[in-house]
Amino acid sequence: MCGIIGISHHPEASKLAYLGLYALQHRGEEAAGIATYDGKDMHIIKDRGLVFDVFNEAALESLKGSVAIAHTRYSTTGSSNKKNCQPFLVTHRSRGVAVAHNGNLTNTEELYRKLEDEGSIFQTSMDSEVIIHLLAKTPNTDYKHWFVNVLAQLKGSYSAVFMVQDTLVGARDPYGNRPLVLGKLGDGYILASESCALDLTKAEYVREIEPGEIVIIKGSKIESVYHPDYGKVRKAQCIFENIYFARPDSNIFDDNVYLVRKRLGQQLAKESPAAGADLVMPIPDSGVYAALGYAQETGLPYEIGLVRNHYIGRTFIQPTQFLRDFRVRVKLNPIAEVIKGKSVILVEDSIVRGTTSRSRVREVRKAGAKAIHLRITCPPIIHPCFYGIDFPSEAELVAYGKTVQEVADFIEVDSLSFLSLEGMLAVMKEQGAFCDACFTGRYPIAVPNNKSKYLLEGVSR
Repeated sequence: MCGIIGISHHPEASKLAYLGLYALQHRGEEAAGIATYDGKDMHIIKDRGLVFDVFNEAALESLKGSVAIAHTRYSTTGSSNKKNCQPFLVTHRSRGVAVAHNGNLTNTEELYRKLEDEGSIFQTSMDSEVIIHLLAKTPNTDYKHWFVNVLAQLKGSYSAVFMVQDTLVGARDPYGNRPLVLGKLGDGYILASESCALDLTKAEYVREIEPGEIVIIKGSKIESVYHPDYGKVRKAQCIFENIYFARPDSNIFDDNVYLVRKRLGQQLAKESPAAGADLVMPIPDSGVYAALGYAQETGLPYEIGLVRNHYIGRTFIQPTQFLRDFRVRVKLNPIAEVIKGKSVILVEDSIVRGTTSRSRVREVRKAGAKAIHLRITCPPIIHPCFYGIDFPSEAELVAYGKTVQEVADFIEVDSLSFLSLEGMLAVMKEQGAFCDACFTGRYPIAVPNNKSKYLLEGVSR
């Protein structure tokens, strides 16, 4: 769940890329990088850490050029170390080529074997590097055919931006699993994972890149070519973008994230009221907008009973359980005066491993809650994701193989309800266009041949 940016034909490309990354910081907190082209040379700065930590004014000034791509990283494929930071930049036949990739390829192992047999030597453990090797080995006299031929070899999930000297290329897989939007920036263009990055750079929103579309931008000129599967497969947009990952002020998948989350909360209230509850309270931040919808639907008071420390990052996307546990303890602080003696409806976006939810419930209980009714704005997550979200194995998913009551007992709540699959899908603006595999096990895109390592051994599927 990385964030990507592309800037074309702007004299302050690196600074605008920085602003775009800042807007997309929620998509990854492990590393950040910017690459630029100044008409002669490629420049790159990347490192582990937050965007603010990696770049300062001097660094941005050194990134000369009117074309830039940028990346903020949350690792699912490839370990969390400096060599796996993006963008990934190489020189091939005296020409610089760089890529920044969001998503997971599912045929990486096959491509690795093929490329290594042909003499490729890999520097990282990222699936994104495979794309660079394919670009280097594919005839590239014509950009249109070049990128179509390379991307046609990929399976899985990707939104990506490429910089080939002064040319910016953006691409989305034929299923549209990861978001990518296009904006106008003066005489040039911007590509970004979410529209909130366009707002911060003061770009004009143009449209979403279509699933299977490849946009080629040089200067102020833009044209599109298409993947061979364009229009031949159904959309499989990641529904978890709307539930959790995307910022509420973003428009993705032709809908506003804030409004989607509010509708999820309203639907949840219709399906799962809690008798005798005194108030509705979100678990910040992703539960805030759903809780508002839930409260409005039920007529119950809406209270902010948990205060977030905004200097702590998103716990779900931390690379280790130790960091997640630490940040859970310091991230949210209950307001006892709001909670004490009350029957509370807690609204949360999802339950993954369950340890974070249990810690939060315990804090609310310590603050004096008389009863806690936990309401979740999606169905139980019981299957791994192969497309770029850190649901790596069924063994780590608390709801796998358990009843709702067993999950409620683990989390230590008085009652627990999940939004139904039908109810979740019903509130989406575009029907039949989403991937729900983490809930259903119905994978719309090819999964890895070695998928068994993500599953529980000896479990009949």
